[in-house]
Amino acid sequence: MVDVDYKVIVGLEIHVQLCTKSKMFCSCAVEFGAEPNSRVCPVCLGMPGVLPVMNQQAYEYSVLTAMALDCRIATFTKWDRKSYYYPDLPKNYQISQYDLPLGENGSIEIPLESGRIKRIGITRTHLEEDAGKNLHQAGNFSQVDLNRTGTPLLEIVTEPDMNSGAEVRALAVELQRMVRFLGVSEADMQKGHMRFEPNVNLAIVKDGVEYRTSIVEVKNLNSFRALERSVNHEEHRQLDEFLDTGKVMKMGSKTTRGWDDEREVTILQREKEEAHDYRYFPEPDLMPVKLTPQWQDDIRSHLCELPLKRQMRYVEQYKLSDYDAGVLTAERSTADFFEQVVQAGGEPKRVCNLLTQTGLKIANEKGCGVSDLGVSPQGVARLATMVEAGTVGAGSSATIFEAMVETGKEPERLAEELNLIQKSDAGELEAIVDQIIAENRKAVEDVTTGGKRSKKARGFLLGQVMLKTKGRANPKVVSEILASKLC
Repeated sequence: MVDVDYKVIVGLEIHVQLCTKSKMFCSCAVEFGAEPNSRVCPVCLGMPGVLPVMNQQAYEYSVLTAMALDCRIATFTKWDRKSYYYPDLPKNYQISQYDLPLGENGSIEIPLESGRIKRIGITRTHLEEDAGKNLHQAGNFSQVDLNRTGTPLLEIVTEPDMNSGAEVRALAVELQRMVRFLGVSEADMQKGHMRFEPNVNLAIVKDGVEYRTSIVEVKNLNSFRALERSVNHEEHRQLDEFLDTGKVMKMGSKTTRGWDDEREVTILQREKEEAHDYRYFPEPDLMPVKLTPQWQDDIRSHLCELPLKRQMRYVEQYKLSDYDAGVLTAERSTADFFEQVVQAGGEPKRVCNLLTQTGLKIANEKGCGVSDLGVSPQGVARLATMVEAGTVGAGSSATIFEAMVETGKEPERLAEELNLIQKSDAGELEAIVDQIIAENRKAVEDVTTGGKRSKKARGFLLGQVMLKTKGRANPKVVSEILASKLC
């Protein structure tokens, strides 16, 4: 038996498309799904004699994200040409940032399955323009759509601090939440707004000696599922290759691989280029950017409480489960609306249930956010209070919420109109309980004799009362009456 122990080592490169109205260096509109090659101009097509102009909002969005990642912000940065040839790169170079990125030496915290928080280092963040898109749907030849060419991209490079596919997925999810909270990107992966490239290798200890496998970069992943599974696949592929061949890392042996989502395997593409292969040199047509203290303070004023911190606060302050707090903080608009309802007097757990179980369901069906449903925080707070007080049942609250969305009426009025006010009159309910007890002697006997059947029999009797009252009896009052009669 070969004595082998190993650890997977993963760093991640993330490309985030910024949600600006125009491209990085020209005024062409950024628009998903437009007719191919209809959102282009001489600048983004790389025509002779044209001059790029920096998109200020894209730069500010990038600095804001770097601040949220606790990076050291550069007060001076320049643009560089990264030269390479692809059919979807009309200039044969990409305007990027090489040795003077706008952000360096930051970090991001991610939640682990164990409940622990892990800090992942951020090597750098830099701003660049996107390439176009090759299309392979026209028989024996490919086509190129250059609408995406020049779209502002923020590249975020992590330290190799992750040690599993699950950790890589957790970072990707957290980063998506972060950029959405900041409002710098829609981060819709189906539209290519976020793309991930994990760099994976193994540290293997065999017979007391450590070996490193060659780094593999898996290119252009656009789903959390593909990201996690590609890392897990590389972990096992590299281990098997080492055990079979003893192959270890050598200078210049980094390769890139593609992900086959159907077969769930990576496929060799090419050897990875080194920095000198790109022939970087300063972009002669763009001025360097000098970030003044006043400008930096103005950008920093747009920082907000980040989603993981907010999630942890909801658990601590409102006693929500970590899962519920995570659902509420998936989108900033949902979290903001939740807090507005709580501030209006709604009990936090009741409000959480209303929003996560009913509000988000309706919002998903309508293709909008909870805050866009047309219900006021004050109205939802009053509905939560009605449930808490037993005026309406928890099940009925969903019906009332839906009616609030459709009619705009207040919850109290709807509860009356829909005949959903709970019966809490002890005298009236006692008569119904007596009738149910008289009609179900076997269940009563099971309750009074105790044992395993007692709890189930109590639930049955309560259910019969609810059925008799068409769900309008206050279950708390009914339970108290049953308890007094069956003790």
